[in-house]
Amino acid sequence: MDRRAELTEFLKSRRARVQPEDLGLKVFGGRRRVPGLRREELAQAAGVSADYYVRLEQGRTDNVSQEILDAVADVLGLTVDERKHLARLAKPVRRTTRRRTATQRIRPGLQRLLDSMDDVPAFVLGRRMDVLAWNQLAAALIADFASLAPTERNVPRMVFLDPASRDFYPDWDAVAAESVDYLRMYAGRYPDDPELAELVGELSIHSPEFREHWARHEVKDKSFGTKVLHHHLVGEISVRYETLQLPGDPDQLLVTYTVEPASASEQNLRLLASWAAADHDAGGPADREKSRFPTQTPELP
Repeated sequence: MDRRAELTEFLKSRRARVQPEDLGLKVFGGRRRVPGLRREELAQAAGVSADYYVRLEQGRTDNVSQEILDAVADVLGLTVDERKHLARLAKPVRRTTRRRTATQRIRPGLQRLLDSMDDVPAFVLGRRMDVLAWNQLAAALIADFASLAPTERNVPRMVFLDPASRDFYPDWDAVAAESVDYLRMYAGRYPDDPELAELVGELSIHSPEFREHWARHEVKDKSFGTKVLHHHLVGEISVRYETLQLPGDPDQLLVTYTVEPASASEQNLRLLASWAAADHDAGGPADREKSRFPTQTPELP
């Protein structure tokens, strides 16, 4: 992906959110051709020359100081995640080659940890939101990951390319936006990742919703929150998710789902857990039709 183009579009999209009046700047007559701040207005508010800001927005100032980035971020009202994204784009880590990254491996001890969490759906996300490992309850709740090819075990692909995801996530729009926001955050961290470019290209071709979200240039790291899931066997389950970065590999994230004690969601999750345990004890693979999201590779046009 073109790091300079990413920086330009990101800053343009952030400028569009801020009005000159918000900064106490006087706006003199004439119709403005673009929404939000002009470059020279932002430069004035940040205390830098207009020429310098233009070069910054075009990605031609790799030695930009953190003080200037902070000043620009303050004017634009950037969030903590947006500030990190700006710094990565404006001051990139130099890499000598563009090469495919090595396959991520899961430590045996980590898989044992997942398997020991009988009452908590848990899984590990890797680069580009690939699902690298999971426990029995996560497979029962979300998808029969073992039956999917490794390339299919990718959250954005599942959300945008499998129609069943819209039934599984009652608030599909929020889940879709969240997955794109994190993927964009990852793109700022690794703009030279060719597999990320392939994924973005595939999703852009087959999903107009993905194209729309990607064009917003919103960024948000994956941390914690709530999510509602609708499982076709047990019904609605409201979960609280927590995301922990794993030591030894900063690109691996442990995600856990918990439910409110004594709630309908806890009752439904326990019912699903008992079914999953019985299915496992039977010694056979899970019925693919029992998991609606996803049940198979989506048919692409």
